[in-house]
Amino acid sequence: MKTTNLKAMLILALVLFTFNINAASKADNTLTNSSTAYQTTPPNAQSDTLVILWTSGDPDVALKMVFMYAGTSARVKWWGHVRLIIWGPSSKLTAENPEIQQGIAKMQENGVVIDACKACADDYGVSDKLSSLGIDVKYMGKPLTEYLKSGKTVLTF
Repeated sequence: MKTTNLKAMLILALVLFTFNINAASKADNTLTNSSTAYQTTPPNAQSDTLVILWTSGDPDVALKMVFMYAGTSARVKWWGHVRLIIWGPSSKLTAENPEIQQGIAKMQENGVVIDACKACADDYGVSDKLSSLGIDVKYMGKPLTEYLKSGKTVLTF
């Protein structure tokens, strides 16, 4: 009786083992051959555009993080295109702080494209000042959504 049970258990184990191998193989084929296969590369792998969404009103964040990375990225060509979006409290900071304004001018010289959210700038009453700094002030909700959906890399500070 023990021998019969042992044989049955071995046969069952072999059947289950074979079933698992076949199921795994079929799953691998589905992932690689199906039109709904999972992507092995991130969706933004094809994009050489960096979009930085700058929302902070803190000058240290601006000078020691946002400007440092955006400016260097454009200058040494880590990214083909670098775009900075001024959004929220960063609008007011840019309009009021001369050191921030100098940093903006330097980034523009390095090729960083700078936009500001018009709704935000209007809320702070700084749209005209930002425009005078050579910043394109426009409604940014739709462009930001398009950047996100297109697979561009979006970094937020």
